[in-house]
Amino acid sequence: MKNPVQQAIEARLSVNHYDATRQFSDDTIVALVAQAVRAPSAYNLQNWRFIAVRSDTAKSRLKAVAYGQQKVMDAAVVFIVCGTLAAHTQLAAALQPSVDAGLMPQRMVDRWVAQAAGAHAENMVLQRDEAVRSASLAAMTLMLAAQGMGLGSCAMVGFDAVRLSQEFGLTDTDLPVILVTVGYPAAGNWPQKPRKPVSDVLEVI
Repeated sequence: MKNPVQQAIEARLSVNHYDATRQFSDDTIVALVAQAVRAPSAYNLQNWRFIAVRSDTAKSRLKAVAYGQQKVMDAAVVFIVCGTLAAHTQLAAALQPSVDAGLMPQRMVDRWVAQAAGAHAENMVLQRDEAVRSASLAAMTLMLAAQGMGLGSCAMVGFDAVRLSQEFGLTDTDLPVILVTVGYPAAGNWPQKPRKPVSDVLEVI
């Protein structure tokens, strides 16, 4: 028998048609992000931010910078998932709860902070790569969380990042990586499309 995680992975599909009459509460939005932030990140940087777009007014603004895609309006919520640039500057604060919980000694945190600063401070390519990696991992975790709650989702990269940043007042350290629509699927969605055989993409050494 397949476990719930396997079931969620195999049942997940990219929802393009949502039931616009069905919404959900702020508690569900919070619960989804609470799962998303359990995704891994280098040094436990947690270099992500989520903007939950749920009002019709805000959705209209987002639709305008997402090339008019109707699912932005019909989904219960659309998450703008951002990666954080210069995340090394807030690493000490991100790791402090681990110190307080007795999971990490302060000397280890100090070493990690120094290592991260040395690698990231003057390397914008690495900062961007890390932001994209972390935001993508968080977005996938959010989608699986939605699947587990009986909701549908879709990852979207069809948007004008510059206009989105301007429209929603993103900061210089917010990198908009992906949009994730979440809601109740309507009829007419494709099933999960077939994937390449594992033998085509796997090499065991």
